[in-house]
Amino acid sequence: MNKVSTHLSLLSPAKLNLMLHITGRRADGYHQLQTLFQLLDYGDTLHYQLRQDNQITLSPSIPGVADQDNLIIKAAKALQMYLIQNPLSPTKAQPQNSHSHYGVDIQLEKILPMGGGIGGGSSNAATTLLALNHLWQSHLSIDKLAAIGLPLGADVPVFIRGHSAWAEGIGEQLQPVKIPPSWYCVIKPESEISTAKIFSHKQLTRD
Repeated sequence: MNKVSTHLSLLSPAKLNLMLHITGRRADGYHQLQTLFQLLDYGDTLHYQLRQDNQITLSPSIPGVADQDNLIIKAAKALQMYLIQNPLSPTKAQPQNSHSHYGVDIQLEKILPMGGGIGGGSSNAATTLLALNHLWQSHLSIDKLAAIGLPLGADVPVFIRGHSAWAEGIGEQLQPVKIPPSWYCVIKPESEISTAKIFSHKQLTRD
């Protein structure tokens, strides 16, 4: 019998947009775009420890961000709700390896800056979905995880798929690309920029 994993630690990588074209805006407010995502081998680290109840905790909290607004918590709760509403088939999870609860303690080692446009929050959300899919033994496909993650942020699917990609649509239409190995120096000034505010600004070029 394989031992059931109760804890897991994963890197939550940053990304760069090597180019970005805004090609239009949908009726729901999301923007159509073309971009080239480059994933980096540098990022935050997340540690997950299963609980024997359905509680989801995060430590430490991020200053200025309420837990209920944190994408890590949102991702965990989105997967938890999906699994509660769609009970696992016995053929997908053996009884001796199944968990009756979907709870987890999450510890975040944060090094990626907020408001820097490098996808830290989206990456944390995607990493959480991947980690809990393993720990909770839900055996969901990458496509399903990407679908669960998309409402959390347009960048979440590329982190779930885990490779650099050409993206269209709102960022969910992905084509894997091989980019020659490169070194990048990522510098963030002492300021933060809200992606939501930029994309909602009336002077943003949308064609």
